[in-house]
Amino acid sequence: MTRIRFAPSPTGFLHVGGLRTALYCELFARKNNGRLILRIEDTDRTRLVDGGVENIIRTLEWAGIKPDEGPYVDDKGQLKQRGDYGPYIQSERLDIYKKYIDQLLENGKAYRCYCTPERLEEMRDHQKSEGTQTMYDRRCRNLDYEICKKLEDEGRPFVVRLAMPTEGVTVWDDLIRGHIEISNDQIDDQVLLKSDGFPTYHLAVVVDDHLMGITHVIRGEEWCPSTPKHVVLYEAFGWEQPKFAHLPLLLNRDRSKLSKRQGDVAVEDYRDKGYLSEALVNFVALLGWNPNGDREIYDRQELVDSFDLSKINRGGAVFDLEKLNWMNGEYIKKLSDEELVDLVKPFFEKVGLGTDQEIIAKAALLERSRAKTLSEIPAALLFIFVDPEVDPDLLPWKKSTPEIAKDRLVGLREYILGLDSKIFDSQELIEMELLGFITKMGWTNAETLWPMRVALTGLSVSPGPFEVAWVLGQKVTIQRLESAIVKL
Repeated sequence: MTRIRFAPSPTGFLHVGGLRTALYCELFARKNNGRLILRIEDTDRTRLVDGGVENIIRTLEWAGIKPDEGPYVDDKGQLKQRGDYGPYIQSERLDIYKKYIDQLLENGKAYRCYCTPERLEEMRDHQKSEGTQTMYDRRCRNLDYEICKKLEDEGRPFVVRLAMPTEGVTVWDDLIRGHIEISNDQIDDQVLLKSDGFPTYHLAVVVDDHLMGITHVIRGEEWCPSTPKHVVLYEAFGWEQPKFAHLPLLLNRDRSKLSKRQGDVAVEDYRDKGYLSEALVNFVALLGWNPNGDREIYDRQELVDSFDLSKINRGGAVFDLEKLNWMNGEYIKKLSDEELVDLVKPFFEKVGLGTDQEIIAKAALLERSRAKTLSEIPAALLFIFVDPEVDPDLLPWKKSTPEIAKDRLVGLREYILGLDSKIFDSQELIEMELLGFITKMGWTNAETLWPMRVALTGLSVSPGPFEVAWVLGQKVTIQRLESAIVKL
């Protein structure tokens, strides 16, 4: 069975690059009737963030990514684990790693290194000054047993390093990048076990992938230089290695690596700004891959059915925010009225506009066709909740005059005063009544509806006057017309 894992570190937030990796892992698993495993890689204790594991789980859940095995948060908010290959949190697997470290030491595939941090720093400085590659000089690789025994008796801290072959090449066939060969003399004797007893990523990932039956590893291209070390470890243990696929980097528009310095990189940032999970997933899925190339909008099942690692581009994928905004706007348009209102309410509440639920429900629909994010909707509709400051110079239509604008607003006010209040239960009824009145009076739509819209919103660009009047209601509509009339 195909088994693929997503293995993030709980360092505070899920990067959009991590979301793409998780998504591709899930698409691959579902396409091949396999299983998706979530594993938490928390052996680097200096980078841990409280609540980081729970945050990753909830972010994946928000994105609709559902691992079959691994940690999850139950209905009571408690962190639990499910599956037959646990524990799925690396800090709970230290005894397992110790067993395999001992095996490597016994077989001469690894060795203890007693070099102090000061000695290592001095070594690196010298290598830099000489212009040579900075890597461990293997000073401890062939220490005599007596020397090692003496250092241990003194209580000297040590790490365990991988004894990389010093000749030949390490090769693997990458499912995205093809055949890769790297000369072994360019690969460092990587630390496998730190002095605090915790394994490094390199040991833990190989041991865990083997013991959990992982058949395919999908990860970012930044891990390509580490892959030879992992291949050598698989060979040292006599294990069959999984198939590797290294994804291209995500890039800013200037082709630099996507980073916080140039914009948001956390999935939570996009969620909090009002991007829909379906839109963000659709957008991220197409960063370096497209099922057909003839369209941009795909539902989840279409992505699963079309997913093919061999069609992923090798070059970096540009994170185009304008394209994401367009795509999110398209998804907002497809929401039902009930879905839109339910999703946008928290954004009204966040800016202190969440008191009148009926007004919010109506107002949210005004911006459906224009909004790119949910957070834009309350921002664009402040005039609904606060009487606008109307610029009298903005009230006349183009080459019209203040006198004409005033005449039209007075006429509208008088007509609306005489309407049955039930007319304001429907945009269509408001439009029918007012357009009929304008025709009857022999007025033009532009010279009448422009000052009406400005009077109601205070804006030159806004939803139409019939929509706004429907949201405001008859009483407030009349009040705003009167306020504008006074200014002319």
